[in-house]
Amino acid sequence: MAVPRPVLPRLAVTAGEPAGVGPELVVKLAHQALSATLVAIVDRDLLARAAARCGVALVLQDDDGSVDTQPRPGLLRIRHMPLGAPERPGQPDPRHAAYVIATLAEAADGCMARRYDALVTAPLQKSSINDAGIAFRGHTEFFAERTHADVVMMLASPELRVALATTHLPLAAVPAAITTPSLERTLRIVHGDMIAKFGIARPRIAVLGLNPHAGEGGHLGREEKDIIIPLLERLRGEGLDLRGPLPADTAFVPAQRAHYDAVLAMYHDQGLPVLKSEAFDRTVNLTLGLPFIRTSVDHGTALDLAGSGRADPSSLIVAARMAIELLARRDAALR
Repeated sequence: MAVPRPVLPRLAVTAGEPAGVGPELVVKLAHQALSATLVAIVDRDLLARAAARCGVALVLQDDDGSVDTQPRPGLLRIRHMPLGAPERPGQPDPRHAAYVIATLAEAADGCMARRYDALVTAPLQKSSINDAGIAFRGHTEFFAERTHADVVMMLASPELRVALATTHLPLAAVPAAITTPSLERTLRIVHGDMIAKFGIARPRIAVLGLNPHAGEGGHLGREEKDIIIPLLERLRGEGLDLRGPLPADTAFVPAQRAHYDAVLAMYHDQGLPVLKSEAFDRTVNLTLGLPFIRTSVDHGTALDLAGSGRADPSSLIVAARMAIELLARRDAALR
């Protein structure tokens, strides 16, 4: 008796900024033998033009909601969203802002309605959306508001996972944003998703200090003594395995890494340069706390490369593969 092939998960894919490299990356992603059905939420003609610029043959098929049982490289399902104005590679146009927002809304709503099993996003241009008069801070914040979820940004490579206590804030605004309630919420989300999404039964989380030398006993800042240390001690009492606060300048050395499964950095540029400098093309942006799996590239729109067909799709490919792995791990845990 023949064993039926497993049904492949449906991954929603957004192409991000029309004038950036996103459409070209999606075209190249479609030629990978991934164990998933890819559904691009994009303007059909935009993607066709990107394929032509890349010199890549691509079959575009309107999505009918069905599922596949085997990979189909070179074929991409489309959920057509009209662009409204032609793109000019390398030159973002605020007229495209409403289109970009519409693709993100369809992706999030589709995941919530289970039309898609997970979401993979290409880079967008935040400044172009803001120039159109739309208040927009980034993918992470948009999906949090759309789904009414508390979320945490995490970037992960095969060797390192770094979550952020604050995301896209001016550095001067970071200390005021490090509060006991916000930090507790972040740590609980990271702890919970390390179990639920990564399958680590007892995650070990290293927490960085905000100040140099983790405050040097209060001499270089009091956030550690007044906020971070008391909170870590309380949560340890509940059974969470939390290390720190650790000085950021030594937390990433190999001897330290052996003692944790993830790092919580206090601000964007405290932890991410370490991660990106050693694994730029193998790093994935994850949004923890969402009711669905969302992964993304770890880079921007690369406007200088847009239209050349030379953009490297490695990060988008790794993001798609991680989404598939996380889905498989979640499904196995539910069996």
